[in-house]
Amino acid sequence: MIHFVGAGSGAADLITVRGRKFLEEADVIIYAGSLVNPEHLSWKKDSCVVYDSAKMTLEEVLDVMFDAEEKGLTTVRLHTGDPCLYGAIREQMDVLDEKGISYDYCPGVSAFCGAASALNLEYTLPDVSQSVIITRMAGRTPVPERESIRSFAAHQTTMVLFLSSSLLDGLQAELIAGGYDENTPAAIVYRATWPDERKYICTVGTIAQCAKENDVTRMALIIVGNVVNSTNYRRSDLYNPNFTTGYREAKKVEE
Repeated sequence: MIHFVGAGSGAADLITVRGRKFLEEADVIIYAGSLVNPEHLSWKKDSCVVYDSAKMTLEEVLDVMFDAEEKGLTTVRLHTGDPCLYGAIREQMDVLDEKGISYDYCPGVSAFCGAASALNLEYTLPDVSQSVIITRMAGRTPVPERESIRSFAAHQTTMVLFLSSSLLDGLQAELIAGGYDENTPAAIVYRATWPDERKYICTVGTIAQCAKENDVTRMALIIVGNVVNSTNYRRSDLYNPNFTTGYREAKKVEE
């Protein structure tokens, strides 16, 4: 059996209970050593064999899985955050499907959730933004033209950008060209939930400058939108005494 496990955004105790149980039981662990907190390996059993996929190709990762399966061993494929976002898990699962090898997927806390926690931020404030676009800047790895930063910027909603902290001059230009005012609030969160986490509030027009001044070149998320520092939002209807839900009737409030 192969378990794909999301390790969480950084802090070792943000892995799920299920994910930690899989780590404790694993005979083989293949983990993304360039991104996953190595503290997770402290839960493995002594006989467990560990591979760092940062130094491996897809084919080499799959060969380790095949070998473990032939020996009747349990493998954990440990990805950073939640591997459904930029985790390259589908290409692994497709090959396992072809081979008839069983696997499952244990979700984790994504870095975009970790970044929100660092900022005490709610992405979906009533009357400010009710949608979140999670995307990345095109770099060495292309992005479909229909998903360009410029086209997404036209929506003026909350945007969270992965894998873009080394491309901030271009990102900033695309955000402005797409419609964000240069004074739109923005934030940079470096290594969210790690012990050395850093966070900076800036604007769309100063993202690149802020990152340069604070020596942020990698492992950071960029958050764009008025939710970053808005205080002008409408309270939630869910807890409003004037609003009826499936669990309570609206209360008459004295004017």
